[in-house]
Amino acid sequence: MTCGNRTAASEVFKGPAPLSGKIPCMKNICVVFCTCPDEQVAEKLASRLLEQRLAACVNIIPEIRSIYRWNGEINRDAEVLMVIKTAVAAYEALENCLREHHPYDVPEVVALPLKAGLPEYLAWVAEETRT
Repeated sequence: MTCGNRTAASEVFKGPAPLSGKIPCMKNICVVFCTCPDEQVAEKLASRLLEQRLAACVNIIPEIRSIYRWNGEINRDAEVLMVIKTAVAAYEALENCLREHHPYDVPEVVALPLKAGLPEYLAWVAEETRT
């Protein structure tokens, strides 16, 4: 699964976008949601993603309630949500890292493309996830 063109984000952003009112190419940056059982797990995963330059920023939102069907039963669990900003080019490695280190058998890993964003912020995300 990808969230757009696999062109390296670093090729798109050579520096801050000109202030012409033109929105930079959004297809090279995505936001990934991943739920975790608690803040400790989320902190460890976030640190790993940042150390490996698979994410530029991870927000950890505590105390969410997830209600879902699993193995034919309705479950209600307290979780935390990671909101991960990354380059599309880093998504596959990010997904593999989460698969390998996440405690859930099937972790929620959902990537969404961007519609718009502050050009300087997107350039920063691209730079921080450059390998």
